[in-house]
Amino acid sequence: MSLSRSLPQSKEALLKSYRTRLKDDVKSMLENFEEIVKLSKGEHDTQLSRMTQCEQDTYEMHVRAANIVRAGESLMKLVSDIKQYLILNDFPSVNEAITQNSKLFRTKQAECDQKLMSLRDDMAADLYDLEEEYYSSINK
Repeated sequence: MSLSRSLPQSKEALLKSYRTRLKDDVKSMLENFEEIVKLSKGEHDTQLSRMTQCEQDTYEMHVRAANIVRAGESLMKLVSDIKQYLILNDFPSVNEAITQNSKLFRTKQAECDQKLMSLRDDMAADLYDLEEEYYSSINK
């Protein structure tokens, strides 16, 4: 119960709906698969002719297979929704990533500033040498 008390009402309802969708889809897949297995045994006592019963069983298997596929697609959509929810609502990890990037960029900025300062000092020294050579030269 501590989990449900720490979550806001909307998050709790969303997680409950995710659980419900998961259970419903898995249950649907299992029931349809069990029925396909039962149909594949072919032991039916009906008043229909054998060919008619085979056609009906084939059609029912196709429908149940389509239901399994639909439940599988629904599960994939559920996984996608959960991933999206985690990406959009996982603020601690987002903040941590921002902090890490900020630190990385600050160190890169410090390195670039250091290199620029070194370059400036080298250029100033070279310029001083060039100016000294120019002003001391006879060919002005």
